[in-house]
Parts: sequence; C-alpha cells; structure tokens
Amino acid sequence: METVLSGIRSTGHLHLGNYFGALRNYIKMQDEYNCYFFIADLHSLTTHPHPADFHAGVRTILAEYLAAGLDPDKSALFVQSDIPEVSELYVLLNMIAYKGELERTASFKDKVRKQEDNVNAGLLTYPVLMASDILIHRANKVPVGKDQEQHLEIARVLARRFNKLYGADVFPEPQAFNFGSDLIKVPGLDGSGKMGKSEGNGIFLYDDEKSIHKKVMKAVTDSGPTEPNSKMPESIENIFTLLKIVSTPDTVAHFTEVYNNCSIRYGDLKKQLATDICKHTLPIRERIEEIYNDSDYLRKVAKAGCEKARESAQATLKEVRAAVGIKSF
Repeated sequence: METVLSGIRSTGHLHLGNYFGALRNYIKMQDEYNCYFFIADLHSLTTHPHPADFHAGVRTILAEYLAAGLDPDKSALFVQSDIPEVSELYVLLNMIAYKGELERTASFKDKVRKQEDNVNAGLLTYPVLMASDILIHRANKVPVGKDQEQHLEIARVLARRFNKLYGADVFPEPQAFNFGSDLIKVPGLDGSGKMGKSEGNGIFLYDDEKSIHKKVMKAVTDSGPTEPNSKMPESIENIFTLLKIVSTPDTVAHFTEVYNNCSIRYGDLKKQLATDICKHTLPIRERIEEIYNDSDYLRKVAKAGCEKARESAQATLKEVRAAVGIKSF
C-alpha cells in the first residue's frame, strides 16, 4: 500500500476551502492508502507566535481535523514537534541543501517582500523542513497546491542527492497527488481568488450561525443583470459556485433561472447561501467544541498518532544514519 503524507500549519482555523477541497478527499483516501496527517507546528515558528497561541493553535486544528472526519484508527494523525526524528533529518538534509537553490524559491522571495524585518533562517530552509516531513515517512504521494509544487520538487532533489551522495537507496522520490476532477476549488467571498486563511475572504468551520450570515451578506455583488442570459461577472459566479457546493440542485436551478431572467434579488440569494452553508458547518462546529474540550481524547489521539509516526520515522532514520556513517559507541 502506498504512503500518503499531508500537513497543515497550526495557525488559524479550517475553512470551507479546506473542507470541500482537499480534506474530503483525505477522508476517502484513508481506506485506500497508508496515510499520515500532521499538524505542522514547527513551520509556524517562522512567524514567532506567542507560546500560548502556539499550543492553542495545535489543539484547535487537531480538534477540527477530527470533527471534519479524519479517523485516528485509520490514519496516523500527529503533531510535527512530537516527532524528534523530523528535526534530526532536517539537520542532515540541510547539509546537502544549497543556499542558492533555497533563495530561488518563490515562497522565500515572497516572504522576504512581505516580512522584511523577519527574514529568519527558518524561512530560507522551510522547504528542507518540508522535505524532512515527507522523506522521514518515505511518502510516495503528497497532496500539494500550486504554491507548494516547488517545495515538493526540492524534496525530490534532496532524495536523489542523498541517495547518490551516500550510495544508498533510502528515499523514494515523492510525487504530487493530483485529485484531478475530485478536487473542488472553493472561491472566496471577496469577488476573486480562492478561499484562504490570510485573505480575509473565508468562512471557517468554527464560525457560528450569526458570523456566517454576516460574512455572506457582505459578499461582493453588482447591481444585477440588465439583459436576459447575460454572462455573470466573476464575483457573482463565485457566489453561484459556493451555492452549487452546498445547496440542492433545485435551489441552484431556481437562482440560475431568476438570474437569467433578470429578476434576481441578491439578498435572497445570499440568505439562502448562508442557510445552506450552516447546514454543513454547524454540526461540525458542535463536534469541534465537544472534541476541543475533551483533553483526554485529544491526548489519546495525539499519543497514538505519535507512536505510529515515530515507528515509521525511526525506521527511516536508522537507514539514514547508517548511510551517513553516524554510529554510537
């Protein structure tokens, strides 16, 4: 059975884009692959979160993962910092990663522009830590978005370089997991682009009913169509895309018809959209609160995931150390 690995940063909350996008595919994958899902708390340290926020973020994401449907009995669900082998491999891979190739990554250039007062070494070597996350479990497939493809290529480069340098066949070259038509792209509420954590255009699984209605009612619209069957502007098309994801076909058909005959009332459209989003998210929100407050259950899940992940990581690191020539007296 092939191994699949995926991670998410431990900041913020899961939003509709996460849930209807990759996350629902992850849930299906649990029965078909050897899955490792981790909370990437070490990666978030590049932005220097407050210690209290740091742990709270990990707890929140773990609860949301579980509430959304990831099954700890089927997959290894763990916290990155609980796996010390990841950090050791990160050190070893840094020795064969070169400054020039890391400086050329688009993500590093972007971070330098956005946070020029905090260009730390962790930002530069971020792709190496990501490679360590992947290679420590010898993952065959990694679900990645367009913004992460360059990082995955660096993981492949480091795998090849290590194997060649030390004359060992330790690491497979991980490939991008392409969901193809199964991956739903969820737009944001700001009229363009995809839904995201940092763009301020998202609806989160933890949002309450009032917050969801308020956000949806603020979604960007126009003055309405003036000619029958006219092409929708992007902002309106995005609202209809969300409607198709969360609403019944007859609801979508109704609002499509009134748009095409120029009698649409955007207020009615948004109210219906908010109501249908709530049908999906509010039951998950209840589960999030229940799981978040169950410290014993969270501890049990994290411990079980850690044990499975460490078993895999230790087996890999044993081969890595032998290849490098690291031996204990």
